Amino acid sequence: MPRWLGLAGLLPQIAVAAVVLSGDTAHRFNALALGYAYAAIILSFLGGIWWGIGASHANPPEWLWVAAVTPSLIALASAVPWALGDPWPGPSLLVLGVALIAALAVDIALNRRKLTPPWWMGLRLPLSLGLGGLTLLLGLF
Repeated sequence: MPRWLGLAGLLPQIAVAAVVLSGDTAHRFNALALGYAYAAIILSFLGGIWWGIGASHANPPEWLWVAAVTPSLIALASAVPWALGDPWPGPSLLVLGVALIAALAVDIALNRRKLTPPWWMGLRLPLSLGLGGLTLLLGLF
């Protein structure tokens, strides 16, 4: 179930990429804004998952608590250009795309410490690369 639901979680970003790459200029900005919001939400969700992993173990590594709050802070910081009227959403999408892919480092570390289920990396690898890659693609267009 987690694999199918996780992979289904790529569908919103795939739909956004389809609109952007179609050349539909009337809906381009709206699609990019939705793609940005989705990437920011999922990045924050990852932090919540890591917090839950830490809370479910007696002695989680201390760095995990910092890692768990960092995604939400990155997501918030990536909205600052939009709030200030600076170029947006391209640079912010690039930041989120890189952060989603970089999140694999935390997942790998948790997996090596045996803090995640055996299927964890089989799910996290395609999801981080998929959503991160799609978000980077949006940031470039």
